[in-house]
Amino acid sequence: MTHDTQPKASHFVDGAYLEDKDGAAFPVIYPASGERIATVHSATPATIDRALDAASRAQKDWAAMTGAQRGRILRRAADLMRERNRELSVLETYDTGKPLQETLVADATSGADALEYFGGLAASLTGEHIQLGQDWVYTRREPLGVCVGIGAWNYPTQIACWKAAPALACGNAMVFKPSETTPLCALKVAEILHEAGLPAGVFNVVQGAGEVGAALVTDRRVAKVSLTGSVPTGKKVYAAAAAEMKHVTMELGGKSPLLVFDDADLDNAVGGAILGNFYSSGQVCSNGTRVFVQKGIRGAFLDRLSERLAGAVIGDPLDEATNFGPLVSDAQMKIVQDYIAKGEAEGARLAYGGKRLDRAGFYLEPTVFADVTDDMTIAREEIFGPVMAVLDFDTEEEAIARANATRYGLSAGVFTQNITRAHRVIAELQAGTCFINSYNDAPVEAPFGGVKLSGVGRENSKEAVHHYSQLKSVYVRMGDVEAPF
Repeated sequence: MTHDTQPKASHFVDGAYLEDKDGAAFPVIYPASGERIATVHSATPATIDRALDAASRAQKDWAAMTGAQRGRILRRAADLMRERNRELSVLETYDTGKPLQETLVADATSGADALEYFGGLAASLTGEHIQLGQDWVYTRREPLGVCVGIGAWNYPTQIACWKAAPALACGNAMVFKPSETTPLCALKVAEILHEAGLPAGVFNVVQGAGEVGAALVTDRRVAKVSLTGSVPTGKKVYAAAAAEMKHVTMELGGKSPLLVFDDADLDNAVGGAILGNFYSSGQVCSNGTRVFVQKGIRGAFLDRLSERLAGAVIGDPLDEATNFGPLVSDAQMKIVQDYIAKGEAEGARLAYGGKRLDRAGFYLEPTVFADVTDDMTIAREEIFGPVMAVLDFDTEEEAIARANATRYGLSAGVFTQNITRAHRVIAELQAGTCFINSYNDAPVEAPFGGVKLSGVGRENSKEAVHHYSQLKSVYVRMGDVEAPF
């Protein structure tokens, strides 16, 4: 990594990089080699305090600007991100291990899209006028105040922008804590926002593990918490935020179903299953990891899937020919290997892959289990790795019932040429983010989020504005007040 690519210190507070050597040091490991590429220090209570103080102070002036002024800065930051897409993509690859072929089109570009979209929306955030005879009510859309963002390790650049863009557009300030596994990218987002003209203190980044997150979530200065992470973490953060009646957005995990009917276009369905299980080496919260295939095409589906998986180019993520990279960490590798062992022990048939590759880094083959039943561990629990479970079904009604028999509800997909069936089935599936003859598209214009244990609230789209602002209603009486005494 060149010096320019690397952030200059562990934290970004009040408009500048900040190092805090008193905080515990933790290594940044490059997943493709297992080697340490940087050392980052966890935020001490003093650093956390500085960040929250800066955010509290800066937020008032930021909110007082017009939406158009705020939007201009966000759009300028989007332009800078696009200009620097390659260096930001290289940093994303060092942080996560995802192939450069993927990060060049899916990460900083998605972050720039969010900054541009909410930058464009900022000037349109208005209230309404409600006439009541001679009296009237008007509403004001106001910021919440200081928001805390807590990121996951799979999309560090994108998640920082997905949270920062709507928060800042609405006039809030933010303190963002990236995952300790992938701490580098959010610092570059902060650097670019400030270069674009964001006032000091409006967007801050502090590093650390759960205890830093807990200190942020429970602080009285914080009005809202937005977390992307696992369900167990989400439950803890939601409970802590509820104790102080804070606003929350929770983007959590899933065990999403992908239904492939007999009449589906086979190659498109296989392509959707590949995107929903092996993109980012399977480390995507919305992945369709329970692939229900109607019995009539099950054999053809598995055959075509194996043929296409044989074409995966597994190698150096910085080589643009590589399209399948390592898992993010040794810890995640062990979790996924445990699930593969459980799948075999419980009687699923290993149809493809399943082995760790004999090379440096955290590489695991794309893995497919066939003959999976609903009660198997690999069909019930989120694995967060390149492991697909293929289940077969007979009827539409059966597929819907089994697809919904989960406590999760993030995403769902249907492949069929029958357009009536497509809409009918999607309407029955209990999931927040759904796909017809596609999978895992996430344009900023569309709401993203889940139902049931998969979360509360929505990110992206105009919906996000409701989660980063609040309405004040003002009743205006034009005549005399009548009182009983």
